[in-house]
Amino acid sequence: MTRLPEGLHKHGETRTFDETSVPAKLLDLHDTKPGVWGRLVVEQGALDYIVPGPPETCERISAGEFGVIEPTVVHRVGLCGPVRFRVEFLSMPQA
Repeated sequence: MTRLPEGLHKHGETRTFDETSVPAKLLDLHDTKPGVWGRLVVEQGALDYIVPGPPETCERISAGEFGVIEPTVVHRVGLCGPVRFRVEFLSMPQA
């Protein structure tokens, strides 16, 4: 599992989504901007964090856990049933 670097500061987050309100963009391949990390926080249920690769990797993130989204890494989420989650955006403070 990838770790978040020390020193990151949260600068934004999405609202909380569930299996009926998740935007289609999150289910399709997308990425973050250079220097922007994501913390995929699962509040209820479980969610798959998928990086297409090659090789493709899939990490199941359960309630109370979070996944790490690295800058510019193409990825998507996969639903595995009822879920509540949000994405927090983090970056290094400007010098």
